[in-house]
Amino acid sequence: MKKMTVVFDNDALYTTVKVEAARRNQPVKKLVCQALTEWLEAQEDAELLSEIEAARAEWQQKGGVEASEFFASLKAEAKADAL
Repeated sequence: MKKMTVVFDNDALYTTVKVEAARRNQPVKKLVCQALTEWLEAQEDAELLSEIEAARAEWQQKGGVEASEFFASLKAEAKADAL
């Protein structure tokens, strides 16, 4: 376990954090760790979102088809081949 001191320059924020921790019946350190974890995950998701959008744009540019359409066409081809 590592320790860190957090200094709140905003008294209202400090009070809000203390009240929320009490309301949840958990220590402030747990609330702060949870908030930081969620924030870091959101940052990671935001980075991934831009990569997903770039991949989607490339897919559209190259004439991509929806998976459901692709599998339906495979099924239709298999039926045609079976006849």
